[in-house]
Amino acid sequence: MSEVRQTKFRVEGMDCASCASKIDAAVRRLSGVSDVSVSVMAGTMTIRHEGEIDGSAVSQKITRLGYPTRPIVPTDAIGAPAAAVHGHSPACNHDHGDHAHHDHDHDHDHDHDHDHDHSHGAQGHSHAHAANKVAAVEGLHGHDHGPTDGPWWKSRKGRLTIAAGVALVLAYAVGHLFPAIAAYAFILAMAVGLVPIARRAIMAALAGTPFSIEMLMTIAAIGALIINATEEAATVVFLFLVGELLEGVAAGKARDSIRSLTALVPKTALLEQDGGTVEVAAETLAVGSVILVRPGDRISADGVIVGGQSAINEAPVTGESVPVQKTLGDNVFAGTVNGDAALRVRVTAAAEDNTIARVVRLVEEAQESKAPTERFIDRFSRYYTPGVVVVAALVAVLPPLLFGGAWSEWIYKGLAILLIGCPCALVISTPAAIAASLSAGARRGLLMKGGAVLEGLGKLTAVAFDKTGTLTEGKPRVTDIVPFGRKGPEVLTYAAALEAGSSHPLALAILEQAREDGIVVPPVSDAAAIAGKGVRATVNGEEVLLLSPKAAAERVALPLAHSRTIASLNAEGKSVSVLVIGNVLAGAIAMRDEPRADAVEGLKALANAGIKTVMLTGDNKRTAEAIGANLGLEVHAELMPEDKQRIVRELKGQGFIVGKIGDGINDAPALAAADIGIAMGGGTDVALETADAAVLHGRVCDVALMIDLSKRTMRNIKQNIAIALGLKAVFLVTTIAGITGLWPAILADTGATVLVTINALRLLQPIR
Repeated sequence: MSEVRQTKFRVEGMDCASCASKIDAAVRRLSGVSDVSVSVMAGTMTIRHEGEIDGSAVSQKITRLGYPTRPIVPTDAIGAPAAAVHGHSPACNHDHGDHAHHDHDHDHDHDHDHDHDHSHGAQGHSHAHAANKVAAVEGLHGHDHGPTDGPWWKSRKGRLTIAAGVALVLAYAVGHLFPAIAAYAFILAMAVGLVPIARRAIMAALAGTPFSIEMLMTIAAIGALIINATEEAATVVFLFLVGELLEGVAAGKARDSIRSLTALVPKTALLEQDGGTVEVAAETLAVGSVILVRPGDRISADGVIVGGQSAINEAPVTGESVPVQKTLGDNVFAGTVNGDAALRVRVTAAAEDNTIARVVRLVEEAQESKAPTERFIDRFSRYYTPGVVVVAALVAVLPPLLFGGAWSEWIYKGLAILLIGCPCALVISTPAAIAASLSAGARRGLLMKGGAVLEGLGKLTAVAFDKTGTLTEGKPRVTDIVPFGRKGPEVLTYAAALEAGSSHPLALAILEQAREDGIVVPPVSDAAAIAGKGVRATVNGEEVLLLSPKAAAERVALPLAHSRTIASLNAEGKSVSVLVIGNVLAGAIAMRDEPRADAVEGLKALANAGIKTVMLTGDNKRTAEAIGANLGLEVHAELMPEDKQRIVRELKGQGFIVGKIGDGINDAPALAAADIGIAMGGGTDVALETADAAVLHGRVCDVALMIDLSKRTMRNIKQNIAIALGLKAVFLVTTIAGITGLWPAILADTGATVLVTINALRLLQPIR
């Protein structure tokens, strides 16, 4: 039995599932090929085959389809023996506990740890795994992509579109100056764009896809030439090329956005060596080496702290706005930001296995695991286009052959039927409805990436929300000022004085509340942080401290009533800081990231539409459940990016059509895994690019509005298709009966376009 091998190729110019299906069909016909996997997102194709395969021959075959291709990974045996197997699981050992405030230990009692293990084989990786890593690293850093990743006008499609546009403009000029040769000018202009399209159509047909969208376009253009509509033919060909070019640009941006994740990880690291530190490339760090991370630096690798303690901003990984206090033995992640103290970190994962790299792989895998949604016109043309050609040919040939009809009369009728059957009206009518909906949505701040997204939104049966920045505002606010020994305004005044100048999210919440209340913040002296406990300073000659409840209890006696009050605030998911003036308990301030103003209304609208709602968050369980109880939705807390992705897949496995709403990099894998991913508000570029849609104004109610717009759009599209096909059916009968001819056929196609366009424009009405 022949050995099963694997070869990987770089494929340029792929824009959508239609491209992938043509390539897949062509390669599967090759001798010895057992499986084909085409990744539009990564721009790659992986072939499994028996024995050797001629990579250059495969490249040439795909290149002829219009997708320049070349091998990028040498052939390697699947399951070849290796020195050791590389075992890897997502590492965390992460404490999702205290929302540490500076050095405040707010004592949220969160002991939920994820005990994951980054285990690495001592002898290395298997060949297959190593090959995958080579491909992954190349994909992450964008190596060797050629013109596809450059400016659009340097790509093959860009140059062809520009040439076709210039030719069309010249044809209009020549036709105006020399009307007698206008038809020939438009024929030449059309040929500039149509010849490459027709060539691709022929190659696709020979490779197993006879009725591709290129074939559809070729038939439509030639049909227009037959009835001497040369100007329309040239224009339609140019617009087709523009549409394909825009798809390519969009696909390229999506790929770039995923690769940009790697920019979060520093290129260099300070490696401890021979009693000192030396700057090295981060990708060369070996598991077990120790690096120094200075205050304010991004951490270069996943690892565990072996020296120092500091607050770590983990927003790039968990999406949560409040830094987490980390000390000896705690895990840290590549791409997160060190706070106010130096750390020594022992590396636990190589560059290709760190948290950010895993997120990138999860996004790309989830993108490709989606069921491919073919463009409507491609699906329909499988039956419609050959049917029209057959009917036209039969009308032109059978009556003269069987019944002695006049050839000129019946060929004329056949050409009319070909024109009636021209898919131009259908091709225009569906995008008209989509364009109107996209425009209406954009005016409301609802962005959707094309017709497939519009269709999918209306089918959603479950929606999973992120918490921070999605259901909530994304920044803590003061919720309670509890006076103990001093009045409330005085408690806020002293707390604001201690926090003046700080950029910590909880400090900013106190300062914002002080500004709203018109409080004048007094000056302080001798300000200092108390490690792991809070801050202190002298205000108006008195020693003032803002401490965690635990640290406050060590300094002054906390009456049982006050302890119960603090415990009750903590149970509501609030962070509590206790103010002590001298040795007297003055009061407490509670803070929490509060729900958006329209969150309850938005979730109710979804529930009324029969849609299940859940919350997926990396925040601690107590805070999440408190927010969830107020909003009335199911809660899953203390999740890493891969956990969110897993839950989305579980919901899909239960039969739900799932939408995921999020605003951070940590949401990217789940956004990609969902049937429809929606980025919320001012989310990261990666979330916006990974998502299928975006709610720019951050209103929860807008999610329900977007779903309603989708349903109205799909009803409109069905109406448009019925109008277009209905008119064609009527004129098909009248043409065969000899009642109508070429000019009425032209009017039928034009009339259908006008009617469906007017119908589509109804979608431009303001969204309520």
